[in-house]
Amino acid sequence: MGATATLAEAAEPQKSIGARLIGVFFSPGATFADIARQPDFLVPLILLMVCSVGVTETMLAKIGIEQIIRNQIEHSSRASSMTPEQIQQGIDQGAKIGAIFTHVIGFLAVPIFLLIIAGVGMLIVSAIFGSPVSFKTAFSVASYANVIFVLSSLMTLAMILFGDREHYNPQNAIPSNPAFFLDPATSKPVLALAGSIDIFSFWLMALFAIGFSAATQGKAKVMSVFLCFLGLWLVVVLIKIGLSFLG
Repeated sequence: MGATATLAEAAEPQKSIGARLIGVFFSPGATFADIARQPDFLVPLILLMVCSVGVTETMLAKIGIEQIIRNQIEHSSRASSMTPEQIQQGIDQGAKIGAIFTHVIGFLAVPIFLLIIAGVGMLIVSAIFGSPVSFKTAFSVASYANVIFVLSSLMTLAMILFGDREHYNPQNAIPSNPAFFLDPATSKPVLALAGSIDIFSFWLMALFAIGFSAATQGKAKVMSVFLCFLGLWLVVVLIKIGLSFLG
């Protein structure tokens, strides 16, 4: 029976790129099983990079780096002790490198993040579950899982183009976490925690779990992989909360 099932899977035709992209949203189990059999990442990688650059460039064009830096300074703990002149000086200084930094991050953030996730996923399934996977498979899983951020990017573009530009916060740009609904004057640790409890974060961890489980042909169970990513997420959240006390 096992050999028959393996032959049936091998004979199953590979899904098209479009079917894979759509399948991530509607049938992730079958989609990641297909990706594990025939990994590829070029199309989702390019799509994600286009979305990232599109969001950052639209943000810079429609809102401006000066407004974003002004919002950050005015809601920082040091704003109350600064004069208007000092605030403007901080904006001018931040804008000089802020735009360049944002351009670079818009282009490089996606591949860097995917490389990190691929490495973490490989480490988890190999060291914890004893089921090593190739880098190409891990990078393909990470790339396709992140396709959900195409939806997030479209929502962010809508907020940039039609939302309140004067109070735009790139860290909580869309109503996918509680921090979006909180007053910016709320304490930084609370904002850091609320901003971390994000629908897309949990959705992404679930897709990572499904994808890396499929990459090991089910040797690493979906829930077990999910709990590993959840543990790492908790560590990141604690670090964010700790750093927020310095802001």
